[in-house]
Amino acid sequence: MKDKNTKPITKKIVSGKFKNKILKLPSKTTTRSSKAIVLESFFNTIQFDIIDATFVEVFSGSGSIGLEALSRGAKEIIFMEKDRDAIKVLKENIKQTDASACEIFSGDSFLNMKSVVSKLMRNSQKAYFYIDPPFSIREGMEDIYDSMIKMIASISEEVVELIIIEHMTGLELPKKIGSFEVQKSKKFGNTTLAYYS
Repeated sequence: MKDKNTKPITKKIVSGKFKNKILKLPSKTTTRSSKAIVLESFFNTIQFDIIDATFVEVFSGSGSIGLEALSRGAKEIIFMEKDRDAIKVLKENIKQTDASACEIFSGDSFLNMKSVVSKLMRNSQKAYFYIDPPFSIREGMEDIYDSMIKMIASISEEVVELIIIEHMTGLELPKKIGSFEVQKSKKFGNTTLAYYS
């Protein structure tokens, strides 16, 4: 019997100069694609702000959020991803767009954040950080939100325009993380977006 899952999972870039470019998604077991309604709301919220901005997608998987931001006018995208298969897919997806505007920090995002922040500080850049950690219900991910909160607290406010966290709705995030305070949060079923600045 043929495995039903052999057909690659894909999604399209919704808007902007790379609209309708087809992006591959890594396997569902290693990464989780953000829901269309969540992304639509997110990009409606920041649509004009990200023009010519630097955008960092942490735990980027296929890179669909960063590449959507690029398509909508962001100037530079930094991807952070650890999973080898996801990085392979991410590289293929970047080729569909403007590879010269993209940089991948491969390896553990918690460890690499220091390098990303240093790079931004060297270039006196502020960035939008989109942080979508694997849901903590996955095996081996039980402490991921604690680690994420520590990581965010370590980011220098000099390099932050806005931090957006996509997380499980049941999770209560602190109102303040390091020097960042929650500005608003929006629920979409079992997913919530929280905006910190």
